[in-house]
Amino acid sequence: MGSRETAAGEHLMKLHVSKMHGAGNDFVVIDGVSQPVELSASQIKFIGDRKRGVGCDQILLAKPPDDPCADFRYIIYNADGSRAGQCGNGARCMARFLRKKGLTRRRKFTFQTDNEPLLISIEKDGRIFAGLPPPVFDPNLIPFEAPDNADEYPLEVQGQIVSVGTVSMGNPHAILIVDNCEEAPVTSLGGLIEKHERFPNRVNVNFMEILQRNEIRLRVFERGVGETQSCGSGACASAAHGIKLGILDSTVAVDLPGGKLSVSWEGIKEHVWLGGPTAFVFDATIFLKN
Repeated sequence: MGSRETAAGEHLMKLHVSKMHGAGNDFVVIDGVSQPVELSASQIKFIGDRKRGVGCDQILLAKPPDDPCADFRYIIYNADGSRAGQCGNGARCMARFLRKKGLTRRRKFTFQTDNEPLLISIEKDGRIFAGLPPPVFDPNLIPFEAPDNADEYPLEVQGQIVSVGTVSMGNPHAILIVDNCEEAPVTSLGGLIEKHERFPNRVNVNFMEILQRNEIRLRVFERGVGETQSCGSGACASAAHGIKLGILDSTVAVDLPGGKLSVSWEGIKEHVWLGGPTAFVFDATIFLKN
């Protein structure tokens, strides 16, 4: 961290960042452990802007934990400046970042998040798995306005009734089972459901095509971002929904536009384990207006 002054006398904050992705779900990752980092909403939006900034789906920040049982504080921002409660692909990228930057030597550690803790396991072959908290199906906790608990709910969208499952993975998800994922109206319908009045905190919208009991195809319209190449928490939410319905096995391959992820869930009260690729794209130094 440092600063410089422009010709107009503006003071700019110097910040070292890394660009990473997990199956095409891309992030700007920032070390707030060895340097103090506090970002404003306008700075976050600038970083996330694909035309004027670095560009990404989410900005990930690691900080020292407040919880003595955690190893790091894991903070997630969407590209529009809003706070995100969870990001499984981001957690796996963050774990690789922390190891590469020498901030930890451990292979198993815990992230403190805005919600429940998130577990990390780095295998000896380099594969990284994130253990997300058990899925929550209670509509009051997602939150989703519904009179009773149900496996799926009718949702009216501009005069059309669609059936959605609802799950929280630390962030809210709506799951639609479709016949053909490629032809699903992800942008138009996803954008309407994201801001539907029955989801008071907005929602991530997942379009799931079941290929077989151990494989699905998925496209995700992310809250505050739009359609992304991949979404780890969306993969977990969709697989958990299908497993709960009894139409998927406990381990599922998830095919997304950006690549393939794996999800394993052994049932209620168990963590959902997410695996898949991670990659560094570049390191950079950027300057932000204060």
